[in-house]
Amino acid sequence: MAELDKVLKAATNAGASDLHLAPGEPFIIRKLGRLRKIQTPSLTREICEQFIYELFDTEQKETLDKQLQLDFAYEITGVARFRGSAMRHQAGLSASFRIIPFEIPTFETLGLPETVKKIMDNHQGLVLVTGATGQGKSSTLAAMVDYVNTNRAHHIITIEDPIEFIHPVKKCAINQRQLGRDTLSYANALRGALRQDPDVIMVGELRDLETISLAISAAETGHLVIGTLATSSAPKTVDRIIDSYPAAEQGQIRAMLGESIKAVITQRLIPRADLTSMALAVEILIGTLPVANLIKDGKVFQIPSMMQMGKAVGMQIMDESIMSLTKAQIISAEEAYRNADNKAIFKPLMEKENQSKPR
Repeated sequence: MAELDKVLKAATNAGASDLHLAPGEPFIIRKLGRLRKIQTPSLTREICEQFIYELFDTEQKETLDKQLQLDFAYEITGVARFRGSAMRHQAGLSASFRIIPFEIPTFETLGLPETVKKIMDNHQGLVLVTGATGQGKSSTLAAMVDYVNTNRAHHIITIEDPIEFIHPVKKCAINQRQLGRDTLSYANALRGALRQDPDVIMVGELRDLETISLAISAAETGHLVIGTLATSSAPKTVDRIIDSYPAAEQGQIRAMLGESIKAVITQRLIPRADLTSMALAVEILIGTLPVANLIKDGKVFQIPSMMQMGKAVGMQIMDESIMSLTKAQIISAEEAYRNADNKAIFKPLMEKENQSKPR
């Protein structure tokens, strides 16, 4: 057993989402979205190196020494899986670990609305899950894959960096490919996937133009493609994709994207009022014909208004979701104000809440 296993187990048992190691600092966990330093001695440069290198095989050590950074997966039997990232910097070698439970989440346990099931009943097109780092995108992707695995006899290919949730055999045939170990890149795996008879392709991250282009092409040619982007809203997601292309190609990609996009789900995790866990606020854009026309015509700035009028088909903007959580007293008005896009709506609620607090 690696020395770090005891620390990772303790972080998991404490309900942390992440663990950080850095020379000159004690162990640091992230819980309810906030970093907390643990009451342990500061780690030396040598101890950090020892703890981190002990987790790697020879090939991983060579990759880290050559590239000065490494993304990897690690598992402790009976505890959890961990998505790790190690890097060299001025003080030595550091690593962060995202804690991934063995149990695959469902839409219900994540707090996703029923609309997401309808989205996943599409058999082709592009579904994007967006949000900042640490907002639960990987968990939602896993729940989406599990939903298809439970309800349809399809062939699913996942491309991940690294593999996070391990999907058991249910109704689907599932092939999970890990960057560096099973394929050279997202783009390389996507090119191969189109010749491997998939029904659903899950791309861990649309991180470059080639990957985005291949994902849209796959969605256009009859596959359901789900993936993530680190964007903070549905309109910004559309803009980000279009802006990835040279100006001369943007007219064509607007038309392709408008045709292929089925939904953009933007996530924001907010601490619950009782501080037991995080609540999920969700913005949902559905790829209706009017939305497709706005994208084609370069009128992305009108999408928020379309979303506010599209409640009947399951659309909602982020502030509507945050307001629902606030009214249900799932999150505090203060947290709602902190996370809202239009803070003016939530300011009176926060002031009322502060006045009612015992002094």
